[in-house]
Parts: sequence; C-alpha cells; structure tokens
Amino acid sequence: MEDLLDLLKRTRQHLMTGVSYMIPFVVAGGILIAVSVALYGQPSAPEYGVLSDVFNIGVAGFSLMVPILAGYIAFSMADRPGIAPGAIGGYLANQIGAGFLGGIIAGLLAGIVVYYLKKIKVPANLRSIMPILVIPIFGTLIVGGLIVWVIGSPIAGIMAGLTAWLKGMQLANKIILGIILGAMIAFDMGGPVNKVAFTFAVGLIGEGIITVMGPVGVAICTPPIGMAVATWLAPHKYTVEERENAKAALIMGLIGITEGAIPYAAMDPVRVIPSLMVGGAAGSVTAMLLNVGNNAPWGGWIVLPVVQNIPGYIIATIVGVAVTAVIVNVLKKPIEEKENEDLKIEGLDF
Repeated sequence: MEDLLDLLKRTRQHLMTGVSYMIPFVVAGGILIAVSVALYGQPSAPEYGVLSDVFNIGVAGFSLMVPILAGYIAFSMADRPGIAPGAIGGYLANQIGAGFLGGIIAGLLAGIVVYYLKKIKVPANLRSIMPILVIPIFGTLIVGGLIVWVIGSPIAGIMAGLTAWLKGMQLANKIILGIILGAMIAFDMGGPVNKVAFTFAVGLIGEGIITVMGPVGVAICTPPIGMAVATWLAPHKYTVEERENAKAALIMGLIGITEGAIPYAAMDPVRVIPSLMVGGAAGSVTAMLLNVGNNAPWGGWIVLPVVQNIPGYIIATIVGVAVTAVIVNVLKKPIEEKENEDLKIEGLDF
C-alpha cells in the first residue's frame, strides 16, 4: 500500500511527462487541421483534393494524442514496460468515447498495474522475457479489460442520460441552458460530455434553431484561446512547453478546435478544467443573451461569415476568454511554488 501511495504522490510529475510527449501530436495535428479548414474557406472539413488529405493527416495526429498521453504517463510510473499497456488503454479509452480524461485514467491504471507486475518474483531464466513479453501482454489485457468492461458501460449510460436530459430541457431557460452547454463543451474538450452538447446544438440547426449553436460555437473556442491569453498574462505560472504551445492553442481556438487546451488541462486538471468550464459558461451565456446564432456545425471565429449577430459573437468570445484567463491565473501558483508543493507532498526537505 505504501508503494502505491508513493507512486500516486508523484501524479503531477507523471501527468507532466505524458503531456510533454503529447504536445507535438496536438500541435502537428491541430495546425494541419486548422490550415486545411482555413484554406478551404468554409467552417467544415474539406471534402476533396489536397486540403482533404492535409485535414486527414491532421486527424491522424490528433487520433494519436490520447494514446501517447496514456502511454507516457504509464512510462513515467513504470518505465518502458508500461508504454504498451498505457498506449493501448488510451486508444481504447478514445474508442469508447472517454476522451483525454479516459486517457489519463488509462495511463494511471497501466502504470499501477505494470509497477506491480514488475514486482512479481520469477525464476532467473524467465526474467529476460518479463519486460518484453509477459508484462506487456498481461498488463495490456488487465488495463484493456478494465477500460472496455468496467469503464465503457457506465460512460455510455451517462452520455445517454445527458442527451435525454438536454432534449428534455429544450429552450426552457436560456441562461441555464447556456451555462450547462458552455460548461459541457469546455469540460473534456472533444470528449464524450463535449460531444453530447455539440450534437444537441447541431441537431437544433436542422430544426431551424441556430441560437444554440451560436453559444456552443463560442464555448468551443474559449478554452484554447483563454489558456493562450493566460500564459501571456502570467508566464511565470506556466512551463516553457505550455508557453510555447500558446501560439498553436490560439490558432486552434480561432479555427474552432477546442482540443488545443488539452495539454494545459492534462498538466493541471484540478485548476484548469473548472476555469475552462466557468469561462465556457460565461461566453455561452453572453452569446445566449445577445441572441447570437450560428448556421454552421462548427465553432471558433472561422464561422463568422455565417453567424447571426457577429459583434455579439465576438463580444461573447472575449468575455469567455477573459473569465477563463483570470480564473485560471488566480488558481495557479508560480512554477517554483508548485514544485515546492510537490516536494512537500513527497516528504522532502527543501
């Protein structure tokens, strides 16, 4: 039990390792998607030609984001034998729609499972095959089984319940609906909760109601732009990698790729995710009150040509970004203080 507690005390270090390996995939995939959509000139995925190919290459990079995050969280906890169980667990988490939060769970599970598998005493003649055969196979089976059989069903049930609940609300109260949708979009950024809110808004476009997609479009771009602005306002509270990622996050936000904020959320979920949710809700509610509409099933500022009340859309985005940046910077501590906190947790003197 003490071994497990020691392992979990360094959770932030494990998350930072996973994020550092994930960032190149987010940047490469996100920028390629953003460039292809921008050059296409429409708020949707290019359907043919070179731009479609570039878009799909970007999507491929994005699809590896969660497996890489999970694999290297496990690597930080259990060294190289943890990579395969972690990455495969992350891939499965993506498949069941658990998003990057599911990837974090998969990585931590893989790290713990492999850490204890490595402690099993085996005859000397079997030791050489443990890290390359036995541990990857059994580690992957255990982690994969937990993701598919234990975590998958509850997530599916929760998502179905959320969808039914939103449909039941319809447009009863604009402010409450705006808060809920904005917070859902920002919560897991492309994950299952985000997709429920997005799908709900897109479905209403087909019914001629565009004043829900407007607030959702604002909430989509608020997290990455808000985090980019936050790093510029308080650079001493962010790592070099986070500061360097800000430009890419800004571009992704403007193009409507909310996943640009995932590296920040994965690095410090306790402080960042609530800030993103409040900012997303603030932007969404502002758009609701200003009667902003959006005819496109997309977000960001690339949809401005098809937006109803363009000034309102821009104002709502600025409100959401400002709220996000202020709250996250109030909650975050300077890097040195955070490192000292980690040392205190680990019981070290400094």
